[in-house]
Amino acid sequence: MTAPSPLVSIDDVIERILALGGDRLAVATPLGLGKPNHLLNTLYRRIKAEPERRLTIFTALSLDPPEAGSDLERRFLEPFLARQFGVDYPRLDYVVDLKANRLPANICILEFYFQSGAMLRSARAQRDYASMNYTHVARDLADGQTLHAIVQLVARRGSGGAARYSLSCNPDVTLDVLDAIAARGKPRPFVVGVVHPDLPFLGGDAEVGAEFFDALIEEGEPKQPLFALPRGAVDLAEHAIGLYASTLVRDGGTLQIGIGALSDAIVQALLLRHRRNAEYLDLLRALHGGNTATDELVARWGGVAPFARGLYGASEMVMDGFMHLRRAGILTRKVYDDPDVQRALDAGVAVEPERLRGGHYLKGAFFLGSKEFYAWLRELEGEDHSGLVMSRVSDVNQLYGGRERLDAAQRRDARFFNTCMVANLLGAATSDALEDGRVVSGVGGQYNFVAMAHALDGGRSVLLLRATRESGGRVESNIRWNYGHTTIPRHLRDIYITEYGIADVRGKSDEACIREMLAISDARFVDELARTAIGAGKLPRDFRVPDACRRNTPATLAANLAPFATRGLLPSFPFGSDFTVIEQRLLPALLWLKRAMGERRWPALLAAVVAPGNAPQAEECLNRLQLGAGVRSLSERLLARTVRGALARTERR
Repeated sequence: MTAPSPLVSIDDVIERILALGGDRLAVATPLGLGKPNHLLNTLYRRIKAEPERRLTIFTALSLDPPEAGSDLERRFLEPFLARQFGVDYPRLDYVVDLKANRLPANICILEFYFQSGAMLRSARAQRDYASMNYTHVARDLADGQTLHAIVQLVARRGSGGAARYSLSCNPDVTLDVLDAIAARGKPRPFVVGVVHPDLPFLGGDAEVGAEFFDALIEEGEPKQPLFALPRGAVDLAEHAIGLYASTLVRDGGTLQIGIGALSDAIVQALLLRHRRNAEYLDLLRALHGGNTATDELVARWGGVAPFARGLYGASEMVMDGFMHLRRAGILTRKVYDDPDVQRALDAGVAVEPERLRGGHYLKGAFFLGSKEFYAWLRELEGEDHSGLVMSRVSDVNQLYGGRERLDAAQRRDARFFNTCMVANLLGAATSDALEDGRVVSGVGGQYNFVAMAHALDGGRSVLLLRATRESGGRVESNIRWNYGHTTIPRHLRDIYITEYGIADVRGKSDEACIREMLAISDARFVDELARTAIGAGKLPRDFRVPDACRRNTPATLAANLAPFATRGLLPSFPFGSDFTVIEQRLLPALLWLKRAMGERRWPALLAAVVAPGNAPQAEECLNRLQLGAGVRSLSERLLARTVRGALARTERR
């Protein structure tokens, strides 16, 4: 590699990329946060205007702010999006066109992971989706067509010849794909770094010199805001799942978690376990009522005491939860890449202090989170900064590559927590697509972590899911007898958790697995599930559903947890919210309205209009939607009355 070319503008870089690719151009850009939107949009518009050229973009998780689907949603979203993303956030043009089903024929966007649910109605996105494990992406890119360029956001520290750069949020695939291409003797892609002033500078494999790049561009104006995820709400069912999950985490062990409400629930439960242990134990007793099987499982694999030795984080995604665990003094166990040091520590042998300076408490392959999280990363200093390392995905998501023994030693008592959409009674899971094959998100690293849990002594894979969902005005079970699509096969079954408990199904017979899964199913569906299993010969004909299963209802769960929620132990927004107090009050009402309208629940809607009631803060909520006392048109008055009724209805819940 030579010093980077003195290219200073996006237009110069585009011309260089076009010269390399000619009429058939292939460009890769990282998943998630690391995309340089301005550069990608300029390239996309250029190729879109020149149909004689062809462009393939290899990527994943193309982030896009939510769009309003109705006038009411627009009234709510516009002020919020302006606060969260700025009024001029540069949406990716190819995402806009994909969602509108107008992507030109000469452009292909080949993604291996979608923003959840974003592309369900995009025919081209569904056809061009590439189903692959995260760790196989580099291999498949290197084996495919010639890759002409890699473009991504980077961070910089220092200036001039002393400047250092960080791949920051995305060393994940970039490093692996360059190595894979070199190993095959193919030409090295043109590597472009777009320096973003707000991107945190993180070390580990992510830190590189200027010579790593063939071109460096300064992020110009208008600056691309870092895509910050709004901090979401956690309901009682999700808190219950998090509480159960927290009992399986062993002090001194290793943690991998994803993102979303269930991950927030786990972190909140771990914080309660560490900081307010007596109340945490009361919560557990209320939740499972001294279930002997659960107690035995926790005694063998987890714990409920505060953390004395601390946890080590090894997770493909670094997100807000790790920030909260570090601040709380839980994420403190350090591991070392020097095998001799790691072996000595594991054996309880003293190590010279100077050899302990290179340890790290968290290793990740990419990061994504809230504004608060990005600010925390930027402000890290000392051991807090040096102990968080960003690495290639092949290092985080698998045990292969010549350091298996070291990885296994570092990741002792590993708990890999991931979510799924559906599980079946025989222990298989569906996490990425609907029964008809349409992709909701992607496999990502889930298979890697499930397989790793089976390969590691003391490791466990834990898949989390809610026991039911609402669809078309009906409640459906998320635990099925069978499903038309599988992400995790039944032979890799391990642990499942719903709001009704923990099912330990690793290494068990089909009958034992079914009994475990029935025990965490919603009571409204256990009889039908049991009948199907009996009909298939997987349960004896004299099987009777245990009485304990009859208590698996939302009402029982709410009654058990409500006193603790009242005391503030199970908050709706455990880590703060990007929504105002009034917006938080509006959200459940607007969600109820959206479901009711989509499911054509006319009697409920009519009742909301005819007898709307007077919910607390109703006037402030209506003013926030510009539906206050001054509205004049009939349609606005009707909409205001409907919102008022929805507010009253959700307040009663």
